[in-house]
Amino acid sequence: MRNEANPALSADEIAHFVRDGFVRIDAAFSTGIAQEARTILWKATGCNPDDPSSWTQPVVRLDQFDQAPFREAANSPVLHSAFDQLVGKGRWLPRGGLGTFPVRFPSEADPGDDGWHIDVSFGYDNPDFMAWRANVSSKGRALLMLFLFSDVGVEDAPTRVRIGSHIDIARQLAPAGDAGLTLRELASDGFAGSAHRREELATGPAGTVYLCHPFLVHSAQKHRGTVPRFMAQPPLLPREQICLDRKDHNYSPVEQAILRALGRTDHLT
Repeated sequence: MRNEANPALSADEIAHFVRDGFVRIDAAFSTGIAQEARTILWKATGCNPDDPSSWTQPVVRLDQFDQAPFREAANSPVLHSAFDQLVGKGRWLPRGGLGTFPVRFPSEADPGDDGWHIDVSFGYDNPDFMAWRANVSSKGRALLMLFLFSDVGVEDAPTRVRIGSHIDIARQLAPAGDAGLTLRELASDGFAGSAHRREELATGPAGTVYLCHPFLVHSAQKHRGTVPRFMAQPPLLPREQICLDRKDHNYSPVEQAILRALGRTDHLT
């Protein structure tokens, strides 16, 4: 059982998160839960799992799933323990479901959504999604999360992440203050500011979860395998705003990563 005496993440894993911008948790939820969820998702796609000729689109987007297997996956004890460690106990909101599923099918067609980006986190009232925003305090988002509901190998359209790119984004956002930058402004150079970073693929068996810093640059890609990929990419929402000026210096690893990127290591003593 995970608790304060037996936390989900080791000190090395937390250091990896601060340095590289993500940590992988194996068996974050059970393969049985993943199978139950896939059954629901297959029905929602309108495709036949036994008939590849019915898989006519490279990606099918399904929205807002809050049935029992999705709630159970999002709220497993190991994940709650990891949220406490990365964001801070009492500083995050439990999820009631898992939001949007971009189900990716084997296809040579361009999926049309495979550009590098970060997930912006406020300003959603603007109908132009490129005008949605992020700021250096990651207003509205505590973590980016990747929930694997099917086995994902290197050919199965794994999400690509740029290792350490959260550092570049923190530095890009800092001069803009609380107002932050729009996705259009952030993407004006094609995220070239993180192009020097090594890439990693978010692979793993069903039940794997990647917990990522909200500033981590990532992208989709074509599915070159044979079995559709089922993955959710929800945010962890903050109960308490990320703070870069805590009087008690009790900074979470998410906050520590931003402060280190900005050279404010004196705050971390």
